[in-house]
Amino acid sequence: MIKRQSHTLGPFRAAQLRPGDPYEFNNGHPIECLPSGGRHSKSNMNGGLALESDPNVESSVFDVGFQPDVHNLCAPDIAVGNIPDTPGWVPGAPPLAVEYADVGQNEQDLQAKIRTLLKAGARHIWVVRLTGQRRVEVYEPGGDGCSVHLPGQQLRAPGVLANPVPIEALYDQDAAHEAALRNLLNRRGYQDLDAVRKEGREEGRKEGQEKLVLRLLERRFGQVQERDCQRIHQLGKDGLAALADTLLDFSTTGDLTAWLERQELQP
Repeated sequence: MIKRQSHTLGPFRAAQLRPGDPYEFNNGHPIECLPSGGRHSKSNMNGGLALESDPNVESSVFDVGFQPDVHNLCAPDIAVGNIPDTPGWVPGAPPLAVEYADVGQNEQDLQAKIRTLLKAGARHIWVVRLTGQRRVEVYEPGGDGCSVHLPGQQLRAPGVLANPVPIEALYDQDAAHEAALRNLLNRRGYQDLDAVRKEGREEGRKEGQEKLVLRLLERRFGQVQERDCQRIHQLGKDGLAALADTLLDFSTTGDLTAWLERQELQP
Protein backbone atom coordinates (compact mmCIF):
# COMPACT_ATOMS: atom_id res chain seq x y z
CA MET A 1 0.00 0.00 0.00
CA ILE A 2 1.47 3.40 -1.00
CA LYS A 3 0.82 6.05 1.57
CA ARG A 4 1.35 9.75 2.04
CA GLN A 5 0.73 11.97 5.04
CA SER A 6 -2.63 13.69 4.85
CA HIS A 7 -2.95 17.42 5.53
CA THR A 8 -6.06 16.76 7.64
CA LEU A 9 -5.55 17.87 11.22
CA GLY A 10 -5.94 15.56 14.18
CA PRO A 11 -5.79 13.80 16.49
CA PHE A 12 -8.83 11.62 15.79
CA ARG A 13 -10.17 8.31 17.00
CA ALA A 14 -10.28 5.15 14.91
CA ALA A 15 -14.02 4.89 15.53
CA GLN A 16 -14.53 8.05 13.47
CA LEU A 17 -13.51 6.18 10.29
CA ARG A 18 -15.94 4.14 8.26
CA PRO A 19 -15.10 1.04 6.19
CA GLY A 20 -13.87 2.27 2.83
CA ASP A 21 -12.42 5.56 4.11
CA PRO A 22 -8.91 5.89 2.58
CA TYR A 23 -7.03 6.39 5.84
CA GLU A 24 -5.06 4.69 8.56
CA PHE A 25 -4.39 6.33 11.92
CA ASN A 26 -1.07 6.70 13.70
CA ASN A 27 -1.54 8.09 17.21
CA GLY A 28 -4.70 9.84 16.06
CA HIS A 29 -3.17 11.40 12.95
CA PRO A 30 -4.59 10.24 9.61
CA ILE A 31 -2.41 8.73 6.91
CA GLU A 32 -3.96 8.72 3.45
CA CYS A 33 -3.90 5.37 1.64
CA LEU A 34 -3.75 5.53 -2.14
CA PRO A 35 -4.49 2.82 -4.76
CA SER A 36 -1.73 0.31 -5.46
CA GLY A 37 0.20 -0.02 -8.71
CA GLY A 38 0.13 -3.11 -10.89
CA ARG A 39 3.38 -4.64 -9.61
CA HIS A 40 2.38 -4.09 -6.02
CA SER A 41 -1.08 -5.61 -6.52
CA LYS A 42 0.17 -8.69 -8.36
CA SER A 43 2.84 -9.33 -5.72
CA ASN A 44 0.26 -8.89 -2.97
CA MET A 45 -2.04 -11.46 -4.56
CA ASN A 46 0.79 -14.00 -4.99
CA GLY A 47 1.95 -13.63 -1.40
CA GLY A 48 -1.60 -13.95 -0.14
CA LEU A 49 -2.04 -17.22 -2.01
CA ALA A 50 1.17 -18.70 -0.57
CA LEU A 51 0.25 -17.70 2.99
CA GLU A 52 -3.50 -18.38 3.06
CA SER A 53 -3.02 -21.96 1.87
CA ASP A 54 -0.63 -22.88 4.73
CA PRO A 55 -2.00 -25.85 6.74
CA ASN A 56 -1.99 -23.88 10.00
CA VAL A 57 -3.77 -20.79 8.65
CA GLU A 58 -7.46 -20.47 9.39
CA SER A 59 -7.85 -16.85 8.28
CA SER A 60 -5.87 -14.53 6.01
CA VAL A 61 -7.07 -11.26 4.51
CA PHE A 62 -6.04 -8.17 2.55
CA ASP A 63 -6.19 -4.58 3.84
CA VAL A 64 -8.29 -5.23 6.94
CA GLY A 65 -8.20 -2.51 9.58
CA PHE A 66 -6.72 -3.55 12.93
CA GLN A 67 -7.38 -1.25 15.88
CA PRO A 68 -4.72 -1.63 18.59
CA ASP A 69 -6.31 1.23 20.54
CA VAL A 70 -8.67 4.16 20.00
CA HIS A 71 -6.01 6.33 18.35
CA ASN A 72 -4.47 3.80 15.96
CA LEU A 73 -5.79 1.94 12.94
CA CYS A 74 -3.48 -0.18 10.79
CA ALA A 75 -4.36 -2.09 7.63
CA PRO A 76 -1.51 -4.45 6.67
CA ASP A 77 -1.41 -5.48 3.02
CA ILE A 78 -1.76 -9.08 4.22
CA ALA A 79 -2.83 -10.12 7.71
CA VAL A 80 -2.61 -13.76 8.81
CA GLY A 81 -4.61 -14.91 11.82
CA ASN A 82 -6.85 -13.20 14.36
CA ILE A 83 -9.54 -12.21 11.83
CA PRO A 84 -13.08 -12.81 13.15
CA ASP A 85 -15.99 -13.13 10.72
CA THR A 86 -17.67 -10.01 12.09
CA PRO A 87 -18.16 -6.44 10.84
CA GLY A 88 -16.04 -3.53 11.99
CA TRP A 89 -12.38 -3.07 12.83
CA VAL A 90 -10.45 -5.97 14.28
CA PRO A 91 -9.02 -5.32 17.75
CA GLY A 92 -5.30 -5.81 18.42
CA ALA A 93 -2.92 -6.94 15.69
CA PRO A 94 -2.48 -10.00 13.46
CA PRO A 95 0.17 -12.57 14.46
CA LEU A 96 1.74 -12.13 11.00
CA ALA A 97 1.54 -8.92 8.96
CA VAL A 98 3.01 -8.41 5.49
CA GLU A 99 3.66 -5.03 3.90
CA TYR A 100 4.71 -4.42 0.29
CA ALA A 101 6.96 -1.39 -0.21
CA ASP A 102 7.12 -0.06 -3.76
CA VAL A 103 7.81 3.27 -5.45
CA GLY A 104 6.54 6.18 -3.36
CA GLN A 105 6.55 4.35 -0.01
CA ASN A 106 6.71 6.78 2.90
CA GLU A 107 9.34 5.22 5.19
CA GLN A 108 8.40 7.26 8.21
CA ASP A 109 4.78 6.10 8.01
CA LEU A 110 5.89 2.50 7.42
CA GLN A 111 8.19 2.40 10.44
CA ALA A 112 5.51 3.98 12.64
CA LYS A 113 3.06 1.30 11.49
CA ILE A 114 5.57 -1.47 12.27
CA ARG A 115 6.14 -0.13 15.78
CA THR A 116 2.39 0.13 16.41
CA LEU A 117 1.69 -3.43 15.25
CA LEU A 118 4.55 -4.92 17.26
CA LYS A 119 3.45 -3.06 20.36
CA ALA A 120 -0.09 -4.35 19.82
CA GLY A 121 1.02 -7.99 19.73
CA ALA A 122 2.15 -8.82 16.19
CA ARG A 123 4.76 -11.59 16.31
CA HIS A 124 6.13 -11.30 12.79
CA ILE A 125 6.13 -8.41 10.32
CA TRP A 126 7.51 -8.96 6.83
CA VAL A 127 8.24 -6.00 4.58
CA VAL A 128 8.63 -7.07 0.95
CA ARG A 129 10.81 -4.59 -0.91
CA LEU A 130 9.83 -4.38 -4.57
CA THR A 131 12.29 -1.65 -5.55
CA GLY A 132 15.96 -2.43 -6.13
CA GLN A 133 17.08 -5.92 -5.21
CA ARG A 134 14.13 -8.02 -4.10
CA ARG A 135 14.38 -8.69 -0.39
CA VAL A 136 12.25 -9.10 2.72
CA GLU A 137 12.85 -7.31 6.01
CA VAL A 138 11.71 -9.23 9.09
CA TYR A 139 10.69 -7.35 12.24
CA GLU A 140 9.90 -9.15 15.50
CA PRO A 141 9.21 -8.04 19.08
CA GLY A 142 12.30 -7.24 21.08
CA GLY A 143 14.49 -7.13 18.01
CA ASP A 144 16.94 -4.36 17.26
CA GLY A 145 15.97 -3.28 13.77
CA CYS A 146 15.29 -5.99 11.23
CA SER A 147 16.91 -8.97 9.55
CA VAL A 148 17.13 -9.01 5.76
CA HIS A 149 16.38 -12.10 3.66
CA LEU A 150 17.15 -12.48 -0.04
CA PRO A 151 15.79 -14.65 -2.88
CA GLY A 152 16.80 -18.27 -2.40
CA GLN A 153 16.16 -18.08 1.34
CA GLN A 154 13.05 -19.02 3.31
CA LEU A 155 11.04 -17.31 6.01
CA ARG A 156 9.48 -18.99 9.03
CA ALA A 157 6.74 -17.81 11.36
CA PRO A 158 6.65 -20.26 14.31
CA GLY A 159 3.24 -20.50 15.89
CA VAL A 160 1.58 -19.02 12.80
CA LEU A 161 2.69 -20.99 9.74
CA ALA A 162 3.38 -24.70 9.48
CA ASN A 163 5.68 -24.43 6.47
CA PRO A 164 8.60 -22.17 5.56
CA VAL A 165 7.88 -19.60 2.85
CA PRO A 166 10.35 -19.10 -0.01
CA ILE A 167 11.11 -15.40 -0.45
CA GLU A 168 10.08 -15.60 -4.11
CA ALA A 169 6.61 -16.92 -3.17
CA LEU A 170 5.78 -13.50 -1.71
CA TYR A 171 5.91 -11.83 -5.13
CA ASP A 172 6.48 -14.35 -7.96
CA GLN A 173 3.45 -16.19 -9.36
CA ASP A 174 5.17 -19.47 -10.19
CA ALA A 175 6.82 -19.67 -6.77
CA ALA A 176 3.52 -18.78 -5.07
CA HIS A 177 1.70 -21.52 -6.99
CA GLU A 178 4.35 -24.07 -6.03
CA ALA A 179 4.14 -23.11 -2.35
CA ALA A 180 0.33 -23.18 -2.43
CA LEU A 181 0.30 -26.63 -4.07
CA ARG A 182 2.57 -28.00 -1.33
CA ASN A 183 0.42 -26.39 1.34
CA LEU A 184 -2.84 -27.73 -0.06
CA LEU A 185 -1.39 -31.23 -0.35
CA ASN A 186 -0.26 -30.98 3.29
CA ARG A 187 -3.80 -30.05 4.26
CA ARG A 188 -4.93 -33.35 2.75
CA GLY A 189 -2.26 -35.35 4.54
CA TYR A 190 0.29 -35.59 1.73
CA GLN A 191 3.89 -34.51 2.14
CA ASP A 192 4.28 -33.50 -1.50
CA LEU A 193 3.22 -34.34 -5.04
CA ASP A 194 5.49 -37.40 -5.10
CA ALA A 195 3.50 -38.83 -2.19
CA VAL A 196 0.29 -38.44 -4.22
CA ARG A 197 1.87 -40.23 -7.17
CA LYS A 198 3.11 -43.02 -4.90
CA GLU A 199 -0.35 -43.51 -3.42
CA GLY A 200 -1.81 -43.65 -6.91
CA ARG A 201 0.62 -46.38 -7.89
CA GLU A 202 -0.12 -48.29 -4.67
CA GLU A 203 -3.86 -47.97 -5.23
CA GLY A 204 -3.42 -49.19 -8.78
CA ARG A 205 -1.50 -52.25 -7.63
CA LYS A 206 -4.06 -52.99 -4.91
CA GLU A 207 -6.92 -52.66 -7.37
CA GLY A 208 -5.18 -55.09 -9.71
CA GLN A 209 -4.66 -57.59 -6.87
CA GLU A 210 -8.30 -57.30 -5.85
CA LYS A 211 -9.58 -57.92 -9.38
CA LEU A 212 -7.31 -60.96 -9.76
CA VAL A 213 -8.48 -62.50 -6.47
CA LEU A 214 -12.16 -61.96 -7.34
CA ARG A 215 -11.63 -63.48 -10.78
CA LEU A 216 -10.04 -66.60 -9.24
CA LEU A 217 -12.84 -66.91 -6.69
CA GLU A 218 -15.52 -66.54 -9.38
CA ARG A 219 -13.89 -69.23 -11.51
CA ARG A 220 -13.80 -71.55 -8.48
CA PHE A 221 -17.20 -70.89 -6.90
CA GLY A 222 -19.17 -68.75 -9.31
CA GLN A 223 -20.54 -65.40 -8.15
CA VAL A 224 -19.15 -64.16 -4.82
CA GLN A 225 -21.63 -62.82 -2.26
CA GLU A 226 -21.83 -59.00 -2.09
CA ARG A 227 -20.93 -58.99 1.61
CA ASP A 228 -17.79 -61.01 0.93
CA CYS A 229 -16.88 -58.70 -1.97
CA GLN A 230 -17.06 -55.76 0.45
CA ARG A 231 -14.83 -57.58 2.94
CA ILE A 232 -12.30 -58.32 0.19
CA HIS A 233 -12.31 -54.65 -0.81
CA GLN A 234 -11.36 -53.73 2.77
CA LEU A 235 -8.28 -55.95 2.73
CA GLY A 236 -4.88 -54.35 2.37
CA LYS A 237 -2.15 -55.55 0.02
CA ASP A 238 -0.92 -58.14 2.51
CA GLY A 239 -4.44 -59.42 3.12
CA LEU A 240 -5.09 -59.80 -0.59
CA ALA A 241 -1.81 -61.68 -1.03
CA ALA A 242 -2.74 -64.00 1.86
CA LEU A 243 -6.18 -64.62 0.35
CA ALA A 244 -4.64 -65.44 -3.04
CA ASP A 245 -2.38 -68.02 -1.34
CA THR A 246 -5.27 -69.55 0.64
CA LEU A 247 -8.27 -69.57 -1.69
CA LEU A 248 -7.21 -72.82 -3.40
CA ASP A 249 -7.70 -74.56 -0.03
CA PHE A 250 -11.35 -73.46 0.20
CA SER A 251 -13.97 -76.12 -0.56
CA THR A 252 -17.05 -73.90 -0.39
CA THR A 253 -17.98 -70.23 -0.28
CA GLY A 254 -18.58 -70.77 3.42
CA ASP A 255 -14.83 -71.32 3.85
CA LEU A 256 -14.23 -67.98 2.14
CA THR A 257 -16.73 -66.20 4.40
CA ALA A 258 -15.23 -67.75 7.54
CA TRP A 259 -11.72 -66.73 6.49
CA LEU A 260 -12.79 -63.15 5.81
CA GLU A 261 -14.61 -62.95 9.14
CA ARG A 262 -11.45 -64.06 10.93
CA GLN A 263 -9.53 -61.27 9.22
CA GLU A 264 -12.04 -58.73 10.52
CA LEU A 265 -11.47 -59.94 14.08
CA GLN A 266 -7.70 -59.52 13.86
CA PRO A 267 -6.34 -56.27 15.38
